[in-house]
Amino acid sequence: MNVVESGTHKTLHSYKFTRLTAALFFTNAFIMLCLIIFVLVAYTPLKTFIPGYPDAMSKRDAVNNAIKVDSLERVIYKWELYSENIRRVLQGDETIDIQSIITVPDTVSTFRDDGPGYTDAQFREAVMKEEQFDLPAGMKRNLPLEGIHFFQPVKGVVSKGFDELTHPYLDITAPANSLVMAPLDGTVIFTGWNNDAGYTLQIQHENDLVTIFQHTEKLLKKTGDKVRAGTPVALVGSAESLSVGDHLRFDLWYKGEAVDPQKYMTL
Repeated sequence: MNVVESGTHKTLHSYKFTRLTAALFFTNAFIMLCLIIFVLVAYTPLKTFIPGYPDAMSKRDAVNNAIKVDSLERVIYKWELYSENIRRVLQGDETIDIQSIITVPDTVSTFRDDGPGYTDAQFREAVMKEEQFDLPAGMKRNLPLEGIHFFQPVKGVVSKGFDELTHPYLDITAPANSLVMAPLDGTVIFTGWNNDAGYTLQIQHENDLVTIFQHTEKLLKKTGDKVRAGTPVALVGSAESLSVGDHLRFDLWYKGEAVDPQKYMTL
């Protein structure tokens, strides 16, 4: 194709189109189109229209729904306890103290003995200290890990899963001050705080099981306290320097080895 001057018909420019130049033109056009689509999807809100893409709103809705489900489960759990107490009253058995199971204790109870003499009170306190880390003999059962029913430690969303080598625990995102529950009956064997893990609490259970809770804002139990499954032991927070956002770091150890909690409990 030639471009000529209108008056003199002198050739100004000459363009020659071949199959090769046409192929190069369409290839470059296709690459540019792909780059434009990639930039639009990666750096603009258009990516939220992709099916299955998790945006901030969907994550927030998931957390809110988990909290609502937790509230409903608490109501159901309370009514089950009321029904159990009614059954026990009709049968003449001792009732369950519902408030000690559901509510969070405001104060830590201390040993007190006003009736017996000073020597008897000292003896009782010594026995309590010796036995505070031992599970009752009637509670000890040798069950396989798959047959144990765990209470859900916290209602939230698992933000980072278990990896045996690099991440031998779970990170569970939950709103600040959410209650952290004991998954099984047991005894608190450690409580403490540091800049990397925040407030930390460890519970020894039967069957050589240990659960560890880290990155908490506040501890509700102290070392030596016995806890029942489902009782509050801490509050979710972000008190340490290396954490981003409110979440709970949850460890499950079985016979001295870390195991994936999601294989044995609902999270």
